[in-house]
Amino acid sequence: MALTNERILSVVKNVATVVDTINHHGDFTVVVPANNLIDALTELRDNPETSFEQLVDVTAIDWARSPDRYDVVYLLYSITHKTRVRIKVSAREDRPHVPTAVDVYESANWYERETYDMYGIIFDGHPDLRRFYMPEDFMDENGEPLYPLRKDFPLMGIPGSLPLPDKLGSTNTYKN
Repeated sequence: MALTNERILSVVKNVATVVDTINHHGDFTVVVPANNLIDALTELRDNPETSFEQLVDVTAIDWARSPDRYDVVYLLYSITHKTRVRIKVSAREDRPHVPTAVDVYESANWYERETYDMYGIIFDGHPDLRRFYMPEDFMDENGEPLYPLRKDFPLMGIPGSLPLPDKLGSTNTYKN
């Protein structure tokens, strides 16, 4: 039996209080509140009707709007049913926190660290939430941490921090 979007939705509705869906060009997304995220991921993994055994990625979207500035997106794959689904939760600009999924999918450890490092989303309960692309002291002149994939990050980077190529192929340090 093929795994349908309706079947996925009914499994999530067993554990989530409020559920919304997005179907865009054949890509199915289930939107749940952050407080139902872990229950929804666990149910999708453990329920034999869905069997989403694999967490493919965790990432975020910065919409640059308040108050729900960020969407955190979990991409799941069912090897059994050869089906993909996205689970999405919102995170507020003033409190960008969501619960960690490491206890559900061990691979979330790496993906959540990457999302934290690039967007500043804090995964509550993560066993080792620290930066790994950017240095721990990657901050602006006021001591505020910088996150390179946020919409408010300077397009040309931090002035004077990295050498950039000029038109002739050599490198110069960008200065404002």
